[in-house]
Amino acid sequence: MKKPLFIGADIGGTTVKLAFITHEGHITDKWEITTNRTDNGKYIIKEIAESIHNRAAVLGLTPDQLTAAGVGAPGYIDVENGVIIEAVNLGWKNYGIKSELETLLHIPVIVDNDANLAAGGEKWKGAGEGADNLLAVTLGTGVGGGIIAGGEIIHGESGLAGEIGHITAVKSEGAPCNCGKKGCLETVSSATGIARLGREAAEEYKTGYLNDILTESGTVTAKDVFDGAKKGDETALKVVKESSTHLGFALANLANALNPETIVLGGGVSKAGSILTDNVIEAFKQFSIPKIAAETNINIATLGNDAGVIGAAWLARQKTTSL
Repeated sequence: MKKPLFIGADIGGTTVKLAFITHEGHITDKWEITTNRTDNGKYIIKEIAESIHNRAAVLGLTPDQLTAAGVGAPGYIDVENGVIIEAVNLGWKNYGIKSELETLLHIPVIVDNDANLAAGGEKWKGAGEGADNLLAVTLGTGVGGGIIAGGEIIHGESGLAGEIGHITAVKSEGAPCNCGKKGCLETVSSATGIARLGREAAEEYKTGYLNDILTESGTVTAKDVFDGAKKGDETALKVVKESSTHLGFALANLANALNPETIVLGGGVSKAGSILTDNVIEAFKQFSIPKIAAETNINIATLGNDAGVIGAAWLARQKTTSL
């Protein structure tokens, strides 16, 4: 008898990542398709199902091998019913992807927010190292997050638990955030926020590595800031320190409330490595309860782009193996 597999799907604004994954969490095959956002995304789910059927046929998989599917999607989600309340980048509003995909695939489908599933992936097979109490933070264009407590994803009353990026980490007169508030963590610790801080610092000090970058290219990126810091540029080091302190402060307060075993930092900003984590850990220890400071692991995510599909399979496994 052939081994049963889970389907993991991670729907993004540009591509949909798909994978067949074993019950043990090993990817046997993965691929991508373009996210077709035509007509408010009405073809996305149909094309996902068609791609899965085609890939399964090419690989010689039998229908009974595909046990269940987990799907990660952006936006606000009614997890219980598998309905996307709103996903602005895809054009979805009150869209029942669970029911549609179950009809097309003829297997159970579990839907959750993509950041939550990235947390699940890191817990199961990544830097979370199996921790049942875990906080995952994605530092990309924005700041996303997922909270796992007692081995379960925490959704909250309205499904919005984990909106870590919108913690007010700076004074209320801080920079405006896309959410409508000012001073959100996202404005200082995302790639976008770090780039803004770097540009402003270059314009203020008018000397050093960041000023040279700004003069040459007309802009400063988060990577430029970390590259400058690694070269010992004082202005870049100040920006990294400021951003990391805000992040460490926010994580400490979350840890004081949630007491996770492990905090996982992912997303493009996390690729900066130790120059980021060393500063974050210093601030974390300053602001967290001493016992929590001593016992909380802060790790860099290890799964990269596979976190979402692995987390989707983890959730599908968790929710359907007892059915």
